[in-house]
Amino acid sequence: MEKRTDETSAHKEMRSADWFGKSDKMGFVHRSWLRNQGYPSDYFDGRPVIGICNTWSELTPCNGHLRELAEVVKRGVIEAGGFPLEFPVTSLGETIMRPTTMLFRNLAAMDTEESIRANPLDGVVLLTGCDKTTPSTLMGACSVDLPTLVIPGGPMLNGRFRGECLGSGSFNWMVKEKTIVESYSAEDILEAEIGVARSAGHCMTMGTASTMACMVEALGLTLPGAAAIPAVDARKKVMAQLSGRRIVQMAKENLKLSKVLTREAFENAIIVNAAIGGSTNFVIHLLAIAGRIGVNLQLEDFDRIGSKIPLLANLKPAGKYLMEDFYYAGGLPVVISQLKQYLHNDAVTINGQSLGENNHAPVCYNQDVIATIDKPVQQQAGIAVLKGNLCEQGAIIKPSAANKELMQHRGRAVVFDTIEDYHARIDDPQLDIDEACVIVLKNVGPVGYPGMPEVGNVDLPEKLLRKGIRDMIRISDGRMSGTAAGTVVLHVSPESAVGGTLAFVHDGDMIELDVAGRRLHLDITDEELARRRAAWQPPEPMAERGYVKLHIDHVQQAHLGADMDVLRGGSGSKVTRDLH
Repeated sequence: MEKRTDETSAHKEMRSADWFGKSDKMGFVHRSWLRNQGYPSDYFDGRPVIGICNTWSELTPCNGHLRELAEVVKRGVIEAGGFPLEFPVTSLGETIMRPTTMLFRNLAAMDTEESIRANPLDGVVLLTGCDKTTPSTLMGACSVDLPTLVIPGGPMLNGRFRGECLGSGSFNWMVKEKTIVESYSAEDILEAEIGVARSAGHCMTMGTASTMACMVEALGLTLPGAAAIPAVDARKKVMAQLSGRRIVQMAKENLKLSKVLTREAFENAIIVNAAIGGSTNFVIHLLAIAGRIGVNLQLEDFDRIGSKIPLLANLKPAGKYLMEDFYYAGGLPVVISQLKQYLHNDAVTINGQSLGENNHAPVCYNQDVIATIDKPVQQQAGIAVLKGNLCEQGAIIKPSAANKELMQHRGRAVVFDTIEDYHARIDDPQLDIDEACVIVLKNVGPVGYPGMPEVGNVDLPEKLLRKGIRDMIRISDGRMSGTAAGTVVLHVSPESAVGGTLAFVHDGDMIELDVAGRRLHLDITDEELARRRAAWQPPEPMAERGYVKLHIDHVQQAHLGADMDVLRGGSGSKVTRDLH
């Protein structure tokens, strides 16, 4: 017969001891029901219990391989003497969910937070991939603050189409242009569709998913080199197994998230994101993560810290290559090593070593993919934060993805009140618009849509595409896919639905954009602006019940990360009530 040890000293050191380490009635309950899965007695005698937080779902194509990856993580946990228990949380499939996964990011964060806190876990592994699955699970984990590491699911292999490499996200934004301008047939588009996403994994451009993977590595939350390994490369499984081993040690060391996610770690992430040409969505997610862990990060920090950093990664949508090429060239460790003069190299990471120690001498195998600090792809990259009467709390633009000729511009506003209004009128031949105009899209912010969709990079009018126009200034309170490019002003705050100045822009108003001067200005008098504000009526709420109602009532504006006001900060790992 198996025997169990009563309340060992190891048990007393672990949070899970409150569930499994007691000889009372509830200890009996907690252990006996789990035994129906066939666990032996020594699993309950002081082993660190490791929760594997899995965002696998068949409705999230980018995370479709995480069920298999979880088994590899378990192998590493068991090898290191831990007790792995996998659990599901809300999964967010960017390419499938409507109206937008951003509406549900905070819901997934709530799910993650409460699942971790409510269960007998000593450490947590976050299995992530698609855009929102990384920030949402990390936000939730931060609010509990247990030892936690991240295993990014990895990018797909390069898309292939008639001898070309295609980006699984970037080509999406070109379908209208390819059809109208380059006369792609339906068969051409189908062939591209079949070949653009040809393996497991997330988008292989430097879109939001890849940006989030690089973000967590730069923050120190992965083992070195984890971000860029393709999902189907055997080395991804090796990294997962080693991560399973490491989380057990982290639990024993009590190396909590708050010990890794310092102010210096956040600054490192901003610098690295600039150097890789990362997604603009990085801003809104990092702000939300900082709000959960208690680091005072401001929108202006992204400009102050990151806007003068050289661009080193020659990756789509700002460059030429894809994540598979990035990995073969040496991956993120090469970028981090090149940036050592800018970084806090002594920042601690989850393996117990500093960021500098982890990335002290990587080899670059292709300097066309990863440039040197002396000969960068672009001298200054990063995110520019704009201010002005059109965005009193800020707006952002990604200069590396924008048209340099439009970075200082004054143009006539062509206004669309909703995304439905845009779709109804943008291709009307009678629309009074030319390439010098500024497209203004309202009511696509956190409250107004609701959920702040990736529609800021709206397609240009068909009649202008036929003229050969490929870019125009577009301004909205929404977001843009990290796989997209263009001179697009995003995250205008306050948004139009809550009475931000964007709500009061009329057709024909002149708008001035000056990226170098960090200025976005609506050229009307203060008196006229006051008159319009007084006459404005807020739109009707988009929901009266359920989670969407909760989101509308509590979501914060973009410059604060669009988290819910009731979720910022954390409640720690203590369970609010127990049954004893």
